[in-house]
Amino acid sequence: MCTMLRLLSFALLCCLMTQPALAVPAPMSQSELLAESDLVALARVRSVTCTGVTKDAMTGEDLPSYSAKAELIEIIKGDEMKGGDIDITFHAIPKGALGPWTVYYYPGEMVWTHLVKAGGAYTTTWWNGRGNVIEKAAITELPTTPGKTVSLKRTRLEHPAEPLTPKP
Repeated sequence: MCTMLRLLSFALLCCLMTQPALAVPAPMSQSELLAESDLVALARVRSVTCTGVTKDAMTGEDLPSYSAKAELIEIIKGDEMKGGDIDITFHAIPKGALGPWTVYYYPGEMVWTHLVKAGGAYTTTWWNGRGNVIEKAAITELPTTPGKTVSLKRTRLEHPAEPLTPKP
């Protein structure tokens, strides 16, 4: 009986050893994130659009891709203009996947983020590249139909085009 139990334990151990190791990659340090990023900024997310949906080959799950429009409030690193708008792309991952492999952006939030340029848009540098949230999101439900957008009304603090004159 004891020999049989040892043999079974050994066989189970061998099976487990042949499986690929599942681990979350280490987070980047702040200095690594700064060095690897093309843009480090405080951004206010104005809108998020579902740009497409693909079916995951392993799970069969529908995975939406997104494009967020964000206004740059402050810039630490990068060639973009303060007050300008940028596009940030991201996509969903299967629900059972190990680790936080994607970073989501939601309308209304103001967040410090580290981004790399990918074509005409940006994407988050690493899974921990999204930093402190300064203002929480007003909308946390993202669309799952291509072409659908969730957004906030844009309000800029600007001087009016014509001077205000007091009424007599």
